[in-house]
Amino acid sequence: MKVWDALVRVAHWTLAACVIGAWFTRDDIHEWLGYATLGVVALRVVWGFAGPRYARFAQFVRPLADTLAYARAAMAGRGARYLGHNPLGGWMIVSLLAMVALTAGSGWLSVSERYWGVAWLQEGHALLADALGALVLLHLAGVVHASVRHRENLAAAMITGAKTAPRPGDVWE
Repeated sequence: MKVWDALVRVAHWTLAACVIGAWFTRDDIHEWLGYATLGVVALRVVWGFAGPRYARFAQFVRPLADTLAYARAAMAGRGARYLGHNPLGGWMIVSLLAMVALTAGSGWLSVSERYWGVAWLQEGHALLADALGALVLLHLAGVVHASVRHRENLAAAMITGAKTAPRPGDVWE
């Protein structure tokens, strides 16, 4: 079944490439990759309200109680399979987008005339980058966990846009 549209998939991999590239570069390339991440985040936020069903935040950002119930079920090995993002995955998307925006925004401020060379901002940018790295690792662990648990390759699904057909017990909201 087709789940993720082309814009979601291209934005996902573009953002991943820009973040990885920014992590390993400095100076002009690092700066331009940061600007690119801000553009991708802005596009993804707009698409989260205007895009098709499975791109919309309203489809995958769940209330805290539902998310905690899902987390408990997942920890017990009983987390339901979702056609779109599961509740933890939905909040991870929000967290990653926010952290990328904060990291890139702090980097942009640190090269502005007003904040050039301000130590607390540069230190904050580095701290935000480390927090983003931790979120990325947590995201990857979640993808591996869900892929193993539900016997489907979620990384491949984010390339093709397709997931396997519904199975009994799946959540297809």
